[in-house]
Amino acid sequence: MEKMEIIIAKYSGLCFGVRRAIEIASSARTEYAGCVTTLGELIHNPRVIQELERRGIQSESDPDNIREGTVIIRSHGVSPSLTETLRQKNVKIIDATCPTVKKIHHLVAALAEKGNQIVIVGDPAHPEVVGIKGYSRNQAVICEKPEDAEALPFEKKRALVAQSTQSLALLRQIAGILISNTEELTVYNTICESTRNRQESIRQLAGDVDTMIIIGGKQSSNTRQLFRLARKIQPQTYFVETAEDITPEMIKGIHKIGLGGGASTPPEAIQEAVDKINSSFELQFQRENKGQCQT
Repeated sequence: MEKMEIIIAKYSGLCFGVRRAIEIASSARTEYAGCVTTLGELIHNPRVIQELERRGIQSESDPDNIREGTVIIRSHGVSPSLTETLRQKNVKIIDATCPTVKKIHHLVAALAEKGNQIVIVGDPAHPEVVGIKGYSRNQAVICEKPEDAEALPFEKKRALVAQSTQSLALLRQIAGILISNTEELTVYNTICESTRNRQESIRQLAGDVDTMIIIGGKQSSNTRQLFRLARKIQPQTYFVETAEDITPEMIKGIHKIGLGGGASTPPEAIQEAVDKINSSFELQFQRENKGQCQT
């Protein structure tokens, strides 16, 4: 029987911040009676969210609909104004914000105190970026792509930070653009170490396999970054949420497959992908062998 090799990227699966948020939510459900609600989805992974719901932890995106019980601030963090809104309610607040994101909050708040113009590299619609902007007194400028930086006017003094799950290449690119229209530019690399490690391991693996499969929630910023990075190196790269999304066509004729998971991808999802690929490969081999025998 032909052989197939499956290689899992060195840094795959739940990162520290996500694992911590899940543990905090689970402990809150055990410790507190009544409603336990996360303000927005705790992390961007449907499988994990479904498991939390099964355990009685609901998510609610609108704070106006939360009136009682325990509220968990998700790993992405929230703005100071939203925290204050929650404090005015008859609820217990538990903060599960990722410690790395918390550091960005403190940094941006300090920069805002000094009157710096703050530029954030990130997705303006992402909850982490919305929260970070809140710590700038909502004065920060968000650059999602190089063109956004190119459109900014000259500024005497700027500070550049990044969403914790952003691409390091994009941060460098935007920093390079801002140098030309800023007299004094200070760049803070606020991309978390876990994200940098994942991106580097995916970059190395994508160049060494015949196809890549990235597993994770479609709303996960860091997982989308991994997919885009892998596809630049290995055009035959697929983005799936679960093992069920892996089709025989993805691995047909392939003998060296790379797998990578986002920071919110549970390890069991990666193992299920391995099992699905192995079973699909064996089935393909059996069908091909049977066809050869019949001829």
